[in-house]
Amino acid sequence: MPPNASRLADLDLVALAERLGERCRARGVTVTAAESCTGGGVASAITAVAGSSDWFETGYVTYANGAKTRLLGVPQALLAEQGAVSRAVVEAMVAGACRDSGAGLGVAVSGVAGPGGGSPDKPVGTVWLAWGDAERAESECRHFGGDRAAVREQAVREALVGLVRRLEPH
Repeated sequence: MPPNASRLADLDLVALAERLGERCRARGVTVTAAESCTGGGVASAITAVAGSSDWFETGYVTYANGAKTRLLGVPQALLAEQGAVSRAVVEAMVAGACRDSGAGLGVAVSGVAGPGGGSPDKPVGTVWLAWGDAERAESECRHFGGDRAAVREQAVREALVGLVRRLEPH
């Protein structure tokens, strides 16, 4: 874990988004978000920051699979084979969002926020996240506890922390 990771995790969502904006401006990067279970929470946190239009132009709330296909180019066959809550789908989502928006960095989030919808292999609280650009992505699966609101907030936080980490100096 990078040395600043615990510091980032302690920041509230607006402070994380402000930090993201500082890093985007310093690096000359724009970001995008492709969201499913967070329903626009990442974009909401980012746009709570005054001046965020300098580094955030477009976000995608693709809650239904049809929207993932239509707006982000996620293949229907991939959704059918892997399910929306999967590594392959979030990686396709972030690539599609970056391609469409022209952003240099993006995040995609898809998960099971609950209270229903879980399964033995993807229980409530399972969230896949991917960070990357139009060509490559890094993804991870997280398991968050709590009710629907808690799962969604933790997913938004993790999405923002991951964006900041990828823009921090090493």
